Amino acid sequence: MIIAGIIIGPYSLNLLDSKVLDISNELRRIALIIIIIRAGLKLDLNNLRKVGKEALLMSFLPASFEILAFFIFGPILLGFSRIDSLILGSIIAAVSPAVVVPRMIILIDEKLGTDKQIPEMILSGASLDDVFVIVLFSSFISLGMGENISIYKFIEIPISIILALIVGLVVGYFLSTLFNNIKLSLTNKTIIIFVAAFFLNFIEFGQEFIPFASLIGIMAMGIIIRLKSLDDAINLSLVFDKLWLAAEMFLFVLVGSSVQIGSLKEFGLTGLIIIFIGLIFRSLGVFTLLIGSKLNLKEKLFTIMAYIPKATVQAAIGSVPLAMGLKNGKIMLTISVLAILTTAPLGAFLIDHFKYKLLNKEG
Repeated sequence: MIIAGIIIGPYSLNLLDSKVLDISNELRRIALIIIIIRAGLKLDLNNLRKVGKEALLMSFLPASFEILAFFIFGPILLGFSRIDSLILGSIIAAVSPAVVVPRMIILIDEKLGTDKQIPEMILSGASLDDVFVIVLFSSFISLGMGENISIYKFIEIPISIILALIVGLVVGYFLSTLFNNIKLSLTNKTIIIFVAAFFLNFIEFGQEFIPFASLIGIMAMGIIIRLKSLDDAINLSLVFDKLWLAAEMFLFVLVGSSVQIGSLKEFGLTGLIIIFIGLIFRSLGVFTLLIGSKLNLKEKLFTIMAYIPKATVQAAIGSVPLAMGLKNGKIMLTISVLAILTTAPLGAFLIDHFKYKLLNKEG
């Protein structure tokens, strides 16, 4: 679907209506919201508690290792300054929830790896990973533009997550109470969940004063609904499974439509090399955090594979340095495009192909 988006996008055949492209960011966000609602409704809180430490480490350690790789090798391979290397690293380091989360939901449904809560760990870690990386990106961009970094930007990370968890849990508790006490059709419940999710999304993007990780809040809302109203969660999951079939198409076609193939002519090979080095460092980060865990070697290998895909964040912020006039902005965009084209299909293939070989089926 990414390839289809590239072909029909504005940089190739230009078959997509400009009105669709104008709202592509909003459409991609809606698709992500659907994914995260699905994830929350599928996640068992008791299982998530068992891998809480690993999930937390998954949210920042692999990305930190990957950014370190760019910090070291960016000046050597690309001739970048240390700051530009950090900016590029923070663009590339984010894992794609659009690729990872749906596949972890399938693993939960198929009970693959659930005996050790592997899909739950990966799913929650991948959702938190983006929050961490985007905050770093905005900080490094400020440095690249000659601005000072405020310590508040780093304090924002835990504040945004904690606030989102609290609000999401409260909203989820309210909705589960509503569903348990008032007879509503499944359609009405679906609409109410959408309204609540968009409300949480608005808290993040509709104002500038309160740091808020809306996707974490939406997931927390779904988790509490499952905890307090299991039958509703199961029925709503089926609805959102169907909605995802359409949302998935929109999401990946629109991600593909943002890719400029022409930008790959320069720095293509060098870009691939530094992406590959970054993945090696990222894999070391995943392996390091799993030392001492109950996962065996095959399960650790699968977890490393599951943290390869990149797409959503790179499509969203890959062009920002160029738009802001940074000297190496075009190269950063080129490497962002390469990261999407190589790691998204590679990661998806590895997850789909090796899940039966590397994970145990529960029961």
